[in-house]
Amino acid sequence: MGNKVKTTSFREHLDQQYGKRGTDEREKYEQEFEAFKLGVMIQELRKEKGLTQEQLAEKCGTTKTYISRIENNASDIRLSTLMRIIREGFGGSLKFSVSF
Repeated sequence: MGNKVKTTSFREHLDQQYGKRGTDEREKYEQEFEAFKLGVMIQELRKEKGLTQEQLAEKCGTTKTYISRIENNASDIRLSTLMRIIREGFGGSLKFSVSF
């Protein structure tokens, strides 16, 4: 009867696994997670527009390999390239938000 399972929140799990916010290891994790989300966002937008990686690459003057790399690990994408993909590849505009 005394089998109580302790549940932890995702934030508590991250604190245990990577340290609290502000530590080097946790900040590295957070940056990598944001890059992952960006790659997924690019992939979802591309699919919504019915474009292959090759078609998107042609529209914005890059290569299929580079689009694939962005979708799988966007950590090294240049801001100018991201803006070109959004503008020329998807016909959209990029807006930023900063939170503290």
